[in-house]
Amino acid sequence: MIQRKDYLNKLIERKNNGMIKIITGIKRCGKSYLLDPIFKDYLSDSGVDEKHIIKIDLEIRDNINLIDPDNLYNYVKSKIVDNEIYYILIDEIQKVQDFESVLNSFLKMHNLDVYVTGSNSKFLSSDIITEFRGRGDEIRLFPLSFKEFYDAYQGDKHEAWNDYVLYGGMPVIMNKKDDKQKAKYLFDLFELTYKRDIIERNKLNKDDVLDAIINIISSSIGSLTNPQKIYNTFLSNGIKDLSKNTVVSYLDCLLDSFLIEKAERYDIKGKKYIGTPQKYYFADIGLRNARLNFRQIEENHIMENIIYNELLIRDFNVDVGVVDIRDGNLHKQLEVDFVCNQGNKRYYVQVALNIDTREKNMQESRPLNNIGDNFKKIIVVKDNIKHWITEDGILIIGIQEFLLDKNSLDL
Repeated sequence: MIQRKDYLNKLIERKNNGMIKIITGIKRCGKSYLLDPIFKDYLSDSGVDEKHIIKIDLEIRDNINLIDPDNLYNYVKSKIVDNEIYYILIDEIQKVQDFESVLNSFLKMHNLDVYVTGSNSKFLSSDIITEFRGRGDEIRLFPLSFKEFYDAYQGDKHEAWNDYVLYGGMPVIMNKKDDKQKAKYLFDLFELTYKRDIIERNKLNKDDVLDAIINIISSSIGSLTNPQKIYNTFLSNGIKDLSKNTVVSYLDCLLDSFLIEKAERYDIKGKKYIGTPQKYYFADIGLRNARLNFRQIEENHIMENIIYNELLIRDFNVDVGVVDIRDGNLHKQLEVDFVCNQGNKRYYVQVALNIDTREKNMQESRPLNNIGDNFKKIIVVKDNIKHWITEDGILIIGIQEFLLDKNSLDL
């Protein structure tokens, strides 16, 4: 049993806070499992009567009638027979028509504590946040971090890393016994769950365009791109009956499903965002690799994607940094892989396969040394090394130590 302790603690911290707890994330990353059995068992172990825990899975065919908001409301109300607290656990709430009104009705019932999951981000739009009037509390769930993966893995950390880099951290992967089973699971998950769901939910009629965009994003993780550049790729391949707006719309559908994430570029010295281009990363590196038939396994880009996800898991807002410098008479822009913000904390993170030569060390350190502030600066390398601090104050750390120690940014 994978414990997901950090996420359980987030639910515990929010228990009985008068808000609707909304667990979001990509399908099959473990949202349902977090609610039941993990959170449900916690409630039972804490002394909550089983009759006061109401679990509703809207993906089960027997519950199809509960997609109707009146039926759902009446069903929950029928279960409440006293004034004790009831814990309502609802899976895939976005399947309910006009679910906002149902959730708001639950908020008016003084003895309900409500937890819901959802696999698309539209129900967290500004309109719905306004509808909840600040009474919705999001907990974002991700596929397994490398630490979670390793803690449940049967083998040493180097074997775990090799598996994680190739097959990612979707929880069911832990139950697959060989490479063939793991690859097939990821192929099927991508085609039969994610892609089909995106097409059906958004009523897309250009499957080939969606496929092409997914392939472009899969091949260019860690590279700067934008809708215009992707649109130009279609034009260069002779596809004329396509608009840039369609590309934008399809990208939004992929983002909405939590399958990919977008990192904006941030001018560090100018303290402003640069509109375009951006970088796209996959929520799970195994899904990305499966999409490309495990053909493009570039370690530097895969490391970058994994570290980006890890920073999100640690609750950072993550941007791609840009540093403007003058090099003689030339004006140059240097890239900082990640600018990580959390409250009044900030960290700058570079990702490199290695810095085993003076020239490589200088190349990776140069953007960090030109930032001009005193926030922590880190270079994460693939090598399994003991972390150390350069004379410029930059932390050099191996990726496995970085991922396995949740306090690694502050070493």
